[in-house]
Amino acid sequence: MFDVGFSELILVAVVALLVVGPERLPKVARVAGMWLARARRSLVAVKQEIDREMKAGELAEILKQQAAANPLETILEDSSKPPSPSPTPAAPASADPSATPDQHSRG
Repeated sequence: MFDVGFSELILVAVVALLVVGPERLPKVARVAGMWLARARRSLVAVKQEIDREMKAGELAEILKQQAAANPLETILEDSSKPPSPSPTPAAPASADPSATPDQHSRG
């Protein structure tokens, strides 16, 4: 964005020292720092607000797509039907899961 090097910063500091004077320079630097911090905070707040609005728009679009794909009436009809029984997996052959294969062969 801005390409400010060390030499440019030194030049700005020297000009500020000559224009403002050594006794008022710390106060001017403090006020400038406060304004810079306020500007950064407001910029961060604006970025966060834009991100929230974008996420809200994306969420609204997703909800619209889901509503078009599966209307609420269909969901309510499906939930009123009793659930179909799900098949259960077959039980293992041995009743004792801690038994080793050698114990099964010995009987």
